[in-house]
Amino acid sequence: MNVFKIATLGTATAVLMGTTAMADGHACAITEGRVNIVGNEFPAIQSVAAAALACASGIDAEANLTADHQKINLAGMSGNPAEYTSAIVANSSIVALINEDVVRPLDDLVAMYGADIPSHQLITIDGQVMAVAFMANAQHLIYRSDVLAQVGMDAPTSYEGVLEAAEVIRAAGIMDNPVGGAYAAGWNLAEEFVNMYLGTGGDFFEAGTANVSINNEDGVEALEMMKALTAYMNPDYLTHDSNATSAEWEAGNVALMNLWGSRSGVLMDDEGSEMVVYSNTVAGGPLTVGDSGNAASTLWWDGWTVAKNISDADAEATFQAMAYATSPALLNEETMSQAVWLMNGFEAQPVNEGVLATVAAGASPYPMLPFMGLLHTAAGDNIADFLQGNESAEQALADIEAAYTAAATEQGFLQ
Repeated sequence: MNVFKIATLGTATAVLMGTTAMADGHACAITEGRVNIVGNEFPAIQSVAAAALACASGIDAEANLTADHQKINLAGMSGNPAEYTSAIVANSSIVALINEDVVRPLDDLVAMYGADIPSHQLITIDGQVMAVAFMANAQHLIYRSDVLAQVGMDAPTSYEGVLEAAEVIRAAGIMDNPVGGAYAAGWNLAEEFVNMYLGTGGDFFEAGTANVSINNEDGVEALEMMKALTAYMNPDYLTHDSNATSAEWEAGNVALMNLWGSRSGVLMDDEGSEMVVYSNTVAGGPLTVGDSGNAASTLWWDGWTVAKNISDADAEATFQAMAYATSPALLNEETMSQAVWLMNGFEAQPVNEGVLATVAAGASPYPMLPFMGLLHTAAGDNIADFLQGNESAEQALADIEAAYTAAATEQGFLQ
């Protein structure tokens, strides 16, 4: 089992302190090699990719930023030479790349080109630096303060409160479907289950083993709350990823949702929606479910890797470009609000308050276990039938456990 040794508390402390010391900066004198980046497409990553390409402007450099990045990064790094020289990853998505041995340890490159990268950005796995983190992320409540004021309610702090507010908003004729969420079948839907299950206080696996343990009261509670929320969502919720959910918000159709902090800036700027929407959009804290008191959310880091199956020249060019792109040089008036950056020089903005509140609430990091991705996939493939009323919560959980167990056995995590 890989042991992920990122210092979560240290990172959280650095984020909350909003450190202001500036590093000396990274050089951009890249004269040989190749850079090809694959990653997600939200604003913070767009800014990182743009900075990396600017740094590598004298060589062959390109980026493929897409919502489908997790479907293509492994294949794109498996060739020899790899198509992509760097994949921008998070807690969960790095696991598949490490398991398939397509990303390289970075210790030698850190020694050569990364002396000014703060230690809290270095993701160490089994004693080797495997990624450089550049931002913290989490899902949390986002709400319309004007709509809640109109019905005389405070911002909810629990999912039970979301249901209560949604019913009042619908009954008042303000919105037909006031709740949003990234419930697209597959990865997004599974992430909502992960959040909700952690909120109940449940454990995914039997202690110290890869034996799954979700078909229990906590699992039923998590699924039933998810289904209750869908009664107040757009009927097409199973097709809504973060982009579609954000579009629903900007169209003024939604007043309450649990969404990534990295999306808050887009929802709170003056582009894409009317002033009544963006001026009343507020980033709240994480929600709870039931009586456990746990935040129904997960802490994440986003970071970058370097492909294994590339030349040393390509690896050095990629490391230098990405190190520059995730250094204090990136931070300016435009980018500062795009994320909770982990680089020195970050100053928290109002749009960051939801992520900071999630850190302060003690939310758990997404489980960085080599077999967690198998459970995530199994959940994403087997929850929709329950939400649509085709089977019981217990049956859905049994289906998830069966699918996970088969996959984990095939890959050698279970005997």
